[in-house]
Amino acid sequence: MSAIAARERVPLFASLGVPNYRTYWIGGFVSNVGTWMARVAQDWLVLTVLTDNSATALGTITALQFLPALLLAPWTGSVADRFPKRRVLMVTQTAMLLTGLALAGVVLGGVAALWQVYLLATLQGVAQAFDGPSRQAFAPEMVPSHLIPNAVGLNSTSFNAARLIGPGVAGLVIAAWGIGPALLVNALSFVAVIVALLLMNSDGLHPAPVTRSEHAIREGLRYVRTRPEIILIMFLVFIHGTFGMNFQLTNALMATAVFKVGPEQYGLMGTIMAIGSLAAALAAARRTHIRLRLIVGALAGFSVSVTLLAVAPSYLWYLIVLVPTGLLALTVMTAANASVQLATEPKMRGRVMALYLAIFQGGTPIGAPLIGWVGDAWGPRWTLAIGAIATGLAVVVAGIYFVRSTHWSFPWRRLDTEEGIVDVPEVPR
Repeated sequence: MSAIAARERVPLFASLGVPNYRTYWIGGFVSNVGTWMARVAQDWLVLTVLTDNSATALGTITALQFLPALLLAPWTGSVADRFPKRRVLMVTQTAMLLTGLALAGVVLGGVAALWQVYLLATLQGVAQAFDGPSRQAFAPEMVPSHLIPNAVGLNSTSFNAARLIGPGVAGLVIAAWGIGPALLVNALSFVAVIVALLLMNSDGLHPAPVTRSEHAIREGLRYVRTRPEIILIMFLVFIHGTFGMNFQLTNALMATAVFKVGPEQYGLMGTIMAIGSLAAALAAARRTHIRLRLIVGALAGFSVSVTLLAVAPSYLWYLIVLVPTGLLALTVMTAANASVQLATEPKMRGRVMALYLAIFQGGTPIGAPLIGWVGDAWGPRWTLAIGAIATGLAVVVAGIYFVRSTHWSFPWRRLDTEEGIVDVPEVPR
């Protein structure tokens, strides 16, 4: 395949033509619907049942969910490269099923307390910390090399299509039957992923070489340290994830404290935002040539849109601005994710993606409590303004780098794969 051919857009749903990926995608979609229902239900539980609209409590829970991804990153990446990713995912998905059932159980039993939510959020975070790198690095093992960007984009499509459904359904379920049933649906949704993993054909997978090195963690850090453009992308996603992607917290605060709407309207916020996110995911699935300026430009647009959210005069205007906000936010994430995966050697992918996820998600334990404190001290609108300011400054830093380096796009390199010779984008060394 020539570089010109590689740049051509692939069919939108090309990866779904691969049986293993299709099975995995369907299971993941069902689970993602449950995940978005749980996010709405848990936020509503904390804000309206366990506390009196405490932004600090909600920020603490969000931090506890993501702190393990930061603390355990070196080991989670090593596990992803050391063991078959399919086997790792079976274990992590089962663990999340159990923690989800526990949370639903205490709520349905009428004995839920804030400390229990803190504990279960931490345990869920540990499972997610090990799940993330293996899940991210598993997609390239299911599809040919030239379909990796398409698979990454379709994964985002699944997540955000579920985001269109999950929050709205959660709002309706909470209003009709309560918080407990919404949490129970999430717990049971993990069964779909487990079944999908069991149904996959092992002969159709292309597992990366297993790493048995005693210095696997050190090798992963050294590998990233020699790639300055990967470091730049990780810096951008750190700022984006730490200060910009706190909508689980900011939307809840705006709904309850500023616009004073009910669970149905709060759930609608997530659904509306997902319209833009889904559009970005579909665009990512067609993209094969990734430019650094796409990541930086989308982050700049995101900073502007979040500023507009912070000053939105009404609930309706807030919903309208959520559409471009979702589009720009996901464009940053999908472009950064795909570019890092394609630029990383398969044997290093688990460790690099663990570090990537630790930087993206691990910043949340720093950002979420800070944003929660800002909400309590200065008001909900400032929780959005802080994110806009931080991401805007990150764009300035990236602009300075680009002026000095002139690396605005990824060159192409030729790989000899099982599917033949293909050209893929590579971050410059």
